[in-house]
Amino acid sequence: MSDLPFGFSPQDPDDRGRKPEDQGGAGNPFDFNQLGAMLSQLGAMFSNASSTSGPVNYDLAKQIAFQQLAGKGGSVGFGPDQGSAVSDAVHLAEMWLDPATALPSASRVVQSWTAREWVERTLPTWQRLCDPVAQRVSGAWVEAMPEEAKQAAGPLLSMLGQMGGMAFGSQLGGALAQLGSEVLTSSEVGLPLGPEGTAALLPANIEKFTEGLERPSSEVLVFLATREAAHQRLFSHVPWLRQRLLDTVEEFAKGITVDTSALEQLAGQVDPANPASFEEAMKSGMLEPQTTEEQKAALARLETLLALVEGWVDVVVAEAVGERLPGAEALRETLRRRRASGGPAEQTFATLVGLELRPRRLRSAAALWKLVGDQHGLEARDSLWEHPDLVPTAADLDDPMEFAERFGRTRAALENPMEELERAMREEPGEGGSGSGAKDSGSDSKDSGPKDSGPKDSGPKDSGPSEPEDGASGSGGRGE
Repeated sequence: MSDLPFGFSPQDPDDRGRKPEDQGGAGNPFDFNQLGAMLSQLGAMFSNASSTSGPVNYDLAKQIAFQQLAGKGGSVGFGPDQGSAVSDAVHLAEMWLDPATALPSASRVVQSWTAREWVERTLPTWQRLCDPVAQRVSGAWVEAMPEEAKQAAGPLLSMLGQMGGMAFGSQLGGALAQLGSEVLTSSEVGLPLGPEGTAALLPANIEKFTEGLERPSSEVLVFLATREAAHQRLFSHVPWLRQRLLDTVEEFAKGITVDTSALEQLAGQVDPANPASFEEAMKSGMLEPQTTEEQKAALARLETLLALVEGWVDVVVAEAVGERLPGAEALRETLRRRRASGGPAEQTFATLVGLELRPRRLRSAAALWKLVGDQHGLEARDSLWEHPDLVPTAADLDDPMEFAERFGRTRAALENPMEELERAMREEPGEGGSGSGAKDSGSDSKDSGPKDSGPKDSGPKDSGPSEPEDGASGSGGRGE
């Protein structure tokens, strides 16, 4: 019988001359270096958990995002020629946009970002988007517990909250890494994620995106720079828009409820000693929020507003670029489909936050903006952004023609109220005149009846069904 303890095997004769640090190769089933890395990461996770507060561990999210991007090569920088190319493209785009929109230039700063910089610069906005939803979902763990269990758990409740924050942070970090390796500009998802007045493009991602297109890279860069500059004009010069978009997400979060019966099933699948099991639980959808009627209304408003933003940018960029870029129409359609289909990262955020940042009615919104601009001019079109009550609604997207006509009538009334009042007064007597004219006609036939044939009933009977109150029955009575 072997005297070796359980779990140990006899030493390989070929390893006798090797140093201990050399025995972690392919022939050794246990890699001490890998174990050390795992323990270091686990220690960092718990140290971050103790140093952060809130429903999501954003330090962990950033750390995981950076690690995954480093594995993909997403943190690699770019040459100075790419940075100058981005600046030149945005400068050219601003000149093209000036005659296409009444909103002035807003790109005070032009930057070239790596994927790592995108994560760092946009994380504060993602924090505002994720916090309300995460707060409600993570609170369901504690709310679902009986009072006796809460009292017995004691300090463990705070640990449970920390582990929930780590699970959210791990999920968010993976999504940020995925998005950071895909997005082309700071505003591509339709939300003002970056700092105000900063037009930012990601040259490395744009280069990968251009590989699948049969267009010159400079043409693609200028087209994307024009879209980014148009987004910045809208978000900077429509002060209520940024706040309204983010408030709608928060309004959605207020009504979130979680099916606590799923927690019992979840309890059997979560290992408190294994943080990865919490992440798997989040991905499983068992804690996915239940959508209420109020949330459906908030989602509809968000989708409509995102569609209006993307539709306006789509139309303005098309008018600005015009015939200057031969492949502009093909690029326009490519980006439309890209936004409509979404990607793995957007699906991850849909599971985590419960929202799909996707303009489902982009084409309808673009058709509406195009129609209003053609009929009333670009200044009138862009004036609709002056107040949230003026922007089109979801019902208006169903009938753009009716909205354009109604907008024209409203605009005429506001520009010249006295003329509109006079027109309304002229129309009112006209309607009455036509009605009284019918009555006069009926009375004429009534008066002429006795003169011509007395009890003749053919006249009143013919006019009776159409004008029963114009004396037809009275004439008939006298005739009888």
